[in-house]
Amino acid sequence: MVDALTENQIAEFREAFSLIDKDSDGFVTMEELTGIILSLDEHPSKDEIRDMINEVDFDGNGTIDFDEFLNIMARKMKENVAEELKEAFKVFDRNQDGYISANEVKIHSLYNLQD
Repeated sequence: MVDALTENQIAEFREAFSLIDKDSDGFVTMEELTGIILSLDEHPSKDEIRDMINEVDFDGNGTIDFDEFLNIMARKMKENVAEELKEAFKVFDRNQDGYISANEVKIHSLYNLQD
């Protein structure tokens, strides 16, 4: 999944990671993650924060390193693209039957000509 990211995206994610990794040790700790989440005016419990870390902590060390962070972000981007594609599909699938007929494409094209 990470292979699909561009160099620009990786650089942006590295910058975001460094903002979260306050002590610049290469790891996001429970305390650092808590600080970021609190700054977003969210108030999860310690168990919820621990669960968030455990969900993405592939090496089991209790922290999130940049590779783990990158995997999370790549997965999230893929989910966003999939959601956008579903929404675009719904624009054409006017009768919501899960298929796009030639007639639906024609109708959509006619609407676009009017704009």
